[in-house]
Amino acid sequence: MAQLKLAAEFPAASREDWLKLVDKVLKGAPFETLVSKTYDGLAVEPLYERDAIATAIAGRAPGKPWQVMQRIDHPDTAAANKQALNDLENGATALSLVFAGSVGAYGFGLDGSDAAIERVLDNVYLDAISIECQLSSSARDAPLHIAKLFRRRDIDPAKTAIRVGFDPLGLMAAAGGHALVWDKLAPVVAQYVQDLIAEGLRGPFMAADGRVVHNAGGSEAQELGFVLAVAVGYLRMLETAGVALDTARRMIFFRLAADSDQFLTMAKFRALRKLWTRVEETSGLAPEPVFLSAETAWRMMTRRDPQVNMLRATMAVVAAGLGGADAITALPFTNALGLPDETARRIARNTQLILLDESNLAKVADPAAGSGGIEDLTAKLCASAWSQFQELERAGGLAAALEQGQFQRQVAAVRAAREQALKDGKDALTGTTIFPNPAETPAKVLDAARVKLPEMSKTIVFEPLTPTRLAEAFE
Repeated sequence: MAQLKLAAEFPAASREDWLKLVDKVLKGAPFETLVSKTYDGLAVEPLYERDAIATAIAGRAPGKPWQVMQRIDHPDTAAANKQALNDLENGATALSLVFAGSVGAYGFGLDGSDAAIERVLDNVYLDAISIECQLSSSARDAPLHIAKLFRRRDIDPAKTAIRVGFDPLGLMAAAGGHALVWDKLAPVVAQYVQDLIAEGLRGPFMAADGRVVHNAGGSEAQELGFVLAVAVGYLRMLETAGVALDTARRMIFFRLAADSDQFLTMAKFRALRKLWTRVEETSGLAPEPVFLSAETAWRMMTRRDPQVNMLRATMAVVAAGLGGADAITALPFTNALGLPDETARRIARNTQLILLDESNLAKVADPAAGSGGIEDLTAKLCASAWSQFQELERAGGLAAALEQGQFQRQVAAVRAAREQALKDGKDALTGTTIFPNPAETPAKVLDAARVKLPEMSKTIVFEPLTPTRLAEAFE
């Protein structure tokens, strides 16, 4: 079959031809006016040529769909169980169990007790789905209770797909301190992992969660540098406890936030895999694809005109899916208003199903490979994030860096720049900072009280990475 050459009847055009046309339009203005910059200061050109030598980044298996995860976070166990069953009956392939006090709880969340977990997972076919936990310090025993539930149902825990997702460093960063210094906490966490293994769970057990930084307004390189520092901290912890590095790296997975900047989010997810490969190679390990989970960004959610959140979430899911995420959770569009109702949950679920089953976004492995713009962004993010990671390492590791406070100040500076850009109109939140509708009808949410958590005693105290929605100043 002859190959179809698009636009073959037109003469070939070079970059120089394009630049001449651009120069006429600019009328003497410098070309740099067309170059934008990210909040990491990375230059984004208006036009790129194809990267002919780039290769696909190893990640999700070619043609394999990502896991469609749905958050289970209703504080009432019966209601949570009803939501879980409805989600699984209508297309979800995985559940994200969000426990009260976790980084992504946003005021709600499950109780981590044995009885509560058994009720929430009643009639759920636990050996047929994947489960990802978003744990808090008070709910760290929840995976042990889940393992016991497996045994009560005569299910071999080793044959189930459960990502425990304990992230004490992330929780410490979000809370602004901890009752124990990291050197004393690390052996406790290592023993916790051994207890999970003794219960028959196969892991992964630890999550390096970038939402802590993203929710606080940080940049892409800051988020990537942070999760690298977290993951390397867990590698050291496990190796000190006697776990071989080759085994330890399989006990860790990553979770990143996905927002509505499609190309930057795609580049961030691709960069994470390249960065982790470098860590593996530096550690003397042959690289393996790491499990990468995504959740659409909390900071881009708005209370005003919340229907626009559907569009933002759709772009975020597209970006995470094309960027190679293994599992994606879409925040329902009313999340900033309260606990989402069945309609909002259905839209969040169907957004993913349509993109998978009708748009076929998972059919091609790393479709951005070779794209000049995204390859350039990926490479620049890798370099910037690695520098951020090295800075955290020079401070003595993430825990020590948090105590010193420099990283939090850097994140706060980026957040302030984002907020100023919204005030100046350089950035926009549709329906909130531009095109607001004063007469809009309020969206419906469930009548559920937010969970009140007891104050945690802290031996070490520092500036927390506090979650902030960018729209808050305008609401």
